[in-house]
Amino acid sequence: MVHIEHINKSFGAQQVLRDVTLSIPEGQVLGLLGPNGAGKSTLMKILIGLWRADSGSVAVPERIGYLPENNPLYDEMYVAEYLEFMAKMTKNGVNRALAAENVQSPISNVDDLIDRVGLTPERHKHIRELSKGYRQRVGLAQALLGNPQLLILDEPTTGLDPNQLVEIRSLIRDLGKERTVILSTHIMQEVSAMCDRVVILDHGEIKADQPIDEINDLEQLFHNATNNGRI
Repeated sequence: MVHIEHINKSFGAQQVLRDVTLSIPEGQVLGLLGPNGAGKSTLMKILIGLWRADSGSVAVPERIGYLPENNPLYDEMYVAEYLEFMAKMTKNGVNRALAAENVQSPISNVDDLIDRVGLTPERHKHIRELSKGYRQRVGLAQALLGNPQLLILDEPTTGLDPNQLVEIRSLIRDLGKERTVILSTHIMQEVSAMCDRVVILDHGEIKADQPIDEINDLEQLFHNATNNGRI
């Protein structure tokens, strides 16, 4: 469960988030939709602890997986080698975080994870040799190390071809059955295809918050919520 209460964030004279309040239950895929500059990335960076809010409170699970838009990877490493390396790094961090509670580290088996995200045929390739779609799968696998309770995905389908889109959408929907997923995008079709609920953010404020199955026309809702429907 994620609880965000009255979050405000400014950079100098520019207020980027304005009184944002939001609760997201476990097992829900939430689409964070908004124009460029709406405050989506700022909110995500606050959730993962990279930035602090100026005021308000945030309650998130202990374990968080994050896939940034640019998906930085070590291109010279092999897929399996890279994920094994990152698993060790993640294990050390998770163990430190949970040591006081005497909880066993929940690191996922890398071989199982590679299979789950569809990377088995590519496991012995250098990351630099992979297509955009397979690089996204590597990023997803990394984000899933440690079995996160909250998974945050920033523009996870950017640059994918139609076949890759279908596969990644299906994977993300499946992941959302087991954990809370926040998917940030500016593409309305991605929200309709993958999400249970949409929150529309504009000028740092929540302008709409509705279950997908209650929305007749997402494009019209977006247009109304952002005044001119700009992307």
